[in-house]
Amino acid sequence: MKAGIRKLAVWVEETHAEIGKKILPPTRKAVAVAVIRNPFAGKYHEDLSELMEIGEELGGLLGEKAVAALGIEPAQAESYGKAAMVGENGELEHAAAILHPKLGAPLRKAVEKGAALVPSSKKMGGPGQDLDVPLGHKDAAYVRSHFDGVEVRMNDAPRADEIMVAVAVTDSGRPLPRVGGLTHEEAEGKDGLR
Repeated sequence: MKAGIRKLAVWVEETHAEIGKKILPPTRKAVAVAVIRNPFAGKYHEDLSELMEIGEELGGLLGEKAVAALGIEPAQAESYGKAAMVGENGELEHAAAILHPKLGAPLRKAVEKGAALVPSSKKMGGPGQDLDVPLGHKDAAYVRSHFDGVEVRMNDAPRADEIMVAVAVTDSGRPLPRVGGLTHEEAEGKDGLR
């Protein structure tokens, strides 16, 4: 593996009740995070293909870990998202190189299909800073009940020469959705929108 991984972590968040109302079954979000060495920390490089290759590796690895943490089959995943935070010696383009050109295809394989764009965010930060991972329905971007997010934080990452990369997968939408629009059950997932 090209990624110089220092740490891997996986969280599962379950919501059992909201504003006094039980949620059955609970909504669940899993986030898998890798903290990796940034090979371009502290220096400008025109060619970021090495980070693109690392993104491809991490898309499959982290997607599979998130699905496994939920204990579901890949086809049962309903939404996904990705995010990266570069340490202070990196640049936002390093996060973009990890997330955009190649991470999506292996993530889609890990969740079976994934016709919709994978929501993403990138930022610069330091150890203990929060990283928000946006979420959207994996097959139909117009499913409003799945517009969501999840926050992750690691007390010692990212260090100045690192990148923290996160992939989130859910088996449901938000708890108690009621703002209308296309439902998960109605989504066809043919064009990534509906």
